[in-house]
Amino acid sequence: MSKRQLDGMKVAILVTDGFEQSEMTEPRRVLDAAGADTKIVSPMDGSVRGWKHHKPADVFEVDIPLPQAAAHEFEALLLPGGVMNLDALRINEQAVAFVKDFFEAGKPVAAICHGPWTLIEAEVVRGRTMTSWPSLQIDLKNAGAKWVDREVVADGALVTSRKPDDLPAFNRMMLERFADAHAHA
Repeated sequence: MSKRQLDGMKVAILVTDGFEQSEMTEPRRVLDAAGADTKIVSPMDGSVRGWKHHKPADVFEVDIPLPQAAAHEFEALLLPGGVMNLDALRINEQAVAFVKDFFEAGKPVAAICHGPWTLIEAEVVRGRTMTSWPSLQIDLKNAGAKWVDREVVADGALVTSRKPDDLPAFNRMMLERFADAHAHA
């Protein structure tokens, strides 16, 4: 595949305060390098703060406020982890509906660490093979997913990973699935 395999592909990155910073910045860097047009979408106004494990980290500008975002304007979705981030997003009706819209349209979604929490709320995990941060194992099983302990899992257009250490494998699989969808868009 060429270096710019995602030229012009619009990718939403859904986060709020408390996302695991490396799980947003590393995939975003890879997507941007491949030519994607990444946008931070958030229910927060103005900016969001990442975290490095249990400590506050950098602040990032929100490109599109969630109330103004629509899944049909994007070709793919990235869901970084972070306990606080996903605990807030999974109880936000607009965020859950935004995520569900990607699945209903058959668009690729990449979720790492606690990212699958929003997928559970969107009721899109039943029958899928997935991975996540270990503490989500029972949540995913109870929602009807088959949970496996692997660094990356692809189930159709859905890519999941466990933690920051898995980012190289996550990024490779995410690029592959996003490029495949972009080529057929």
